[in-house]
Amino acid sequence: MPGPAVLRPYDPEWPLRAARLLADVRRVLAPLGVAESFEHIGSTSVPGLSAKAYVDLQVTVMELPVAAALVEALAPVGFVPAVGARPDSPGVHRDLPRGSEVVPDELWRKRLFTRDVDGPEASILHVRLTASPWARYTVWFRDWLRAHPEARDRYAEFKAAVAVEHAGDPDFDDYTRAKTEFFDAVQEEFEAWGRQRSRP
Repeated sequence: MPGPAVLRPYDPEWPLRAARLLADVRRVLAPLGVAESFEHIGSTSVPGLSAKAYVDLQVTVMELPVAAALVEALAPVGFVPAVGARPDSPGVHRDLPRGSEVVPDELWRKRLFTRDVDGPEASILHVRLTASPWARYTVWFRDWLRAHPEARDRYAEFKAAVAVEHAGDPDFDDYTRAKTEFFDAVQEEFEAWGRQRSRP
């Protein structure tokens, strides 16, 4: 995914695109019998939030299928394995550990796929283990921003400043890394909020 991060105003088409793609992904993954949840995540899932025009999707699985099986299953709906802009591109093969949970290192493993990266249907699919803290954090962070417009607006301002700072970059890897500062500042708050809402 070449080029720097370019943020665009929120587009109500994004959740519609996500719903269509998630339906396709659910259908093609059904024969594998491993998927447990399907979510629209990331900034395009938060109404009113500016974002890169890549719709982020998340599928959680009890066990990561063999890579070749996932590649074969997702190919008919246009998703191909992501390679990252650089050898150390964040989030391609594993998530960086964060948050309050101490878990085995293997739970941070993931698979990442992209679709139509240069076109109007640009999408990213994260396949994470159900037990991965990131699988929960992405949903909690999304829902926390939806429920707290002031936090959403602070995040929008932060992202805009970071995008300007990295406007000359050849890719958006360093923009992605720079956003960690905001996540670090709000992790405890949104995690506590998410845990409270998750209690029966």
